[in-house]
Amino acid sequence: MANVAVIGAQWGDEGKGKVVDWLASRADIVVRFQGGHNAGHTLVVGDQTYKLSLLPSGLVRGKLGIIGNGVVIDPEALLAEIDRVGRQGLHVTPETLRIAENAILILPLHGAIDRAREAARGAAKIGTTGRGIGPAYEDKVARRAIRVCDLAEPETLADKLDELLRHHNTLLKGLGADTFGKQALLDRLLELAPLVLPFAEPVWERLDEARRAGKRILFEGAQAVMLDVDHGTYPFVTSSNTVAATAAAGSGVGPGAVGFVLGIAKAYCTRVGSGPFPTELHDATGALLGDRGHEFGTVTGRRRRCGWFDAALVRQAVKVGGIQGLALTKLDVLDGLPELRVCVGYRIGGETLRHLPAAMRAQAAAEPVFETMEGWSESTRGARSWADLPAQAIKYVRRIEELVEAPVTLLSTSPERDDTILVKDPFED
Repeated sequence: MANVAVIGAQWGDEGKGKVVDWLASRADIVVRFQGGHNAGHTLVVGDQTYKLSLLPSGLVRGKLGIIGNGVVIDPEALLAEIDRVGRQGLHVTPETLRIAENAILILPLHGAIDRAREAARGAAKIGTTGRGIGPAYEDKVARRAIRVCDLAEPETLADKLDELLRHHNTLLKGLGADTFGKQALLDRLLELAPLVLPFAEPVWERLDEARRAGKRILFEGAQAVMLDVDHGTYPFVTSSNTVAATAAAGSGVGPGAVGFVLGIAKAYCTRVGSGPFPTELHDATGALLGDRGHEFGTVTGRRRRCGWFDAALVRQAVKVGGIQGLALTKLDVLDGLPELRVCVGYRIGGETLRHLPAAMRAQAAAEPVFETMEGWSESTRGARSWADLPAQAIKYVRRIEELVEAPVTLLSTSPERDDTILVKDPFED
């Protein structure tokens, strides 16, 4: 019985929430394996709309949720999210949610340094959410981070805070920002400890038992391949690895347990924040895509930049992300457009490339090479079979498959959970 890993194949915000929610009905356990509360999934279930940032999406479907060691956790944000969904009738308890005891904590000082750095960058800002995710990952690599398990050891917390404050207060002072006192931080962490620790355990052990028992595990990624700290449009990226290989390291399983890798891509392209976007549209068509697609970030609330589908970019994501099949979302947003364009490569100077280069200036200079296709006048919204789709829409999907070198295994035609065309169940061996 196969497991499934879901990752974004563009710059995030591809509609992963609906797809993960749809797949969660076939899974036993849903695992978040990287990122922090800078990512967001919106799930529409009946008359309720859940906006999740840290909680695994499967909780909405009554599945066991696990936050893996690869996630950086703001305990205040986590508890606030648990409280918020609780008011909507979704009660999260230690029986329904488990957290890796070795996951890293985000503290208030991380958000402060994040925001101070962005302010200091001025026009060259990266576009972070300012929530401290990057600085928390920095502390992890520097081996000075506070982990969930440290909440059970007051002396460990006190010693680690000394080291953290020596580092971060020096930076904050240099950036002209307010510094932090040790006692206030320590007192607050000790207050949070009894609220967080009941959820903590060595989740790798639970996942191993589930795998050996033949249970289906869904690994839920945040952000997307083109925001991967190694493979994305650096430095305009997130602070973690977003590719499917991280599902193993970020949850404590072997690489063979990850299973089928499903990449999520919109039928067009969007991006939030700064960074290169070769197919971006600054005209009425771009505005139309944004309005129809309700393109506002779940976490940031910012308007997303919109553009034509970038097949060269998604092909790159397929290769480095290990994607075996695509879930293509928001096809209905393209309804009625007389002409569609698809990027098949980039022109940089006198050279044409099939991939976006790694160098920053080269990325900024990349001009898209477009292929033009005929649009369709009929509606695709709510289609649940290939027979419901216009011939030109099918032709568009098939051309995308050819260009990205991966099959479309699932097609979404509206925000509604059941408006989905399933070509291949990712959980089937």
